[in-house]
Amino acid sequence: MSNPQQLRYSKEHEWLSAAEDGVSTVGITEHAANALGDVVYVQLPEVGDTVTAGETCGELESTKSVSDLYSPVSGEVTEANEDVVNDPSLVNSAPFEGGWLFKVRVSEEPKDLLSADEYTEFAG
Repeated sequence: MSNPQQLRYSKEHEWLSAAEDGVSTVGITEHAANALGDVVYVQLPEVGDTVTAGETCGELESTKSVSDLYSPVSGEVTEANEDVVNDPSLVNSAPFEGGWLFKVRVSEEPKDLLSADEYTEFAG
């Protein structure tokens, strides 16, 4: 399992891209996708919603369980990935590419986000 070096990670297994024009992309890690099993339903925050770092902002349902989706940062949602809503299996097949979940205009970023190496060690 390879975690892209350019991303940062939360201990809730979400990843965060570097901001472009103040907007970052959020998804779940390959580790989380594998732990969930086949994702069959995705509920994402809506455009215009405000999300708070560490707070629930949606859910992922798999053949095994239902898991809360947490926002790794605080800010306003600027885009939700409708491709994932229509085809939840993208979360499993491409968690770092087409399986991203939402984009957020970051207003506050917690200090405890992990580097790829720190996350790999954490997820063990």
